[in-house]
Amino acid sequence: MPRAARKKSSTGIYHIVIRGINKQRIFEDDEDNQKFIEILEKYKETSGYQLYAYCLMSNHLHLLLKEGKENLETVFRRIGASYVYWYNWKYSRRGHLFQDRYKSEAVETDTYFLTVLRYIHQNPVKAGITEKIQTYPWSSYREYTEKPVICATQFAMGLFSEDKAVSLHLMEEFHQEPNKDQCLEPDHGVRINDLEAAELIQKIAEVKSPQEIQAFEKQKRNAVIRELKKRQLSIRQIERLTGISFGIIRKL
Repeated sequence: MPRAARKKSSTGIYHIVIRGINKQRIFEDDEDNQKFIEILEKYKETSGYQLYAYCLMSNHLHLLLKEGKENLETVFRRIGASYVYWYNWKYSRRGHLFQDRYKSEAVETDTYFLTVLRYIHQNPVKAGITEKIQTYPWSSYREYTEKPVICATQFAMGLFSEDKAVSLHLMEEFHQEPNKDQCLEPDHGVRINDLEAAELIQKIAEVKSPQEIQAFEKQKRNAVIRELKKRQLSIRQIERLTGISFGIIRKL
């Protein structure tokens, strides 16, 4: 069955989500994140796109950009091929890394543009990775509050106010507002139920009961929790089944 055609944006602006194949991690460490950002910067001139926002998560990433002289398919062939070549070399692996087709949605209005901007920057907070937007190192939020590096921040800031100081204040307030923003999501599939999760915990930790993890020494316990989070168990689910506190799980 043929794939549905992508909806074209009249503004040329899109919210893009790219994820690892089979939910695989695509960023293992800081070097990986930094390399991807360098690649984004490298192809800005070649492809002519404007990048407004980004957020790199462990197994997916979000971009807000405006198409330039090359279409999105060409842009992401360049970016994907460059990063995968480097990643496979670094980790001595072969084969695909990204899901074969990135997801995209057209951003047609200024109002929705700002919604997507906030949604992207709030991703690590809503995922329980950090408590504050500004402390997450692999999003573009600090390009708006400090100095732009690879993002074109003027457009978004101008939507708040022409006065720089007022614009910054309004932008920060906007990002802190409680919201139920719903934008394009990576397709992670259906989260497993508690029974399946408990069985997975027992297998990974080699225990008869998930509660036994509480008695592990700290390093071993943390390694198990990190693996469970990689397998898409939620923080609340891990807390519920193991009895380990929400705060400990979130920090990992």
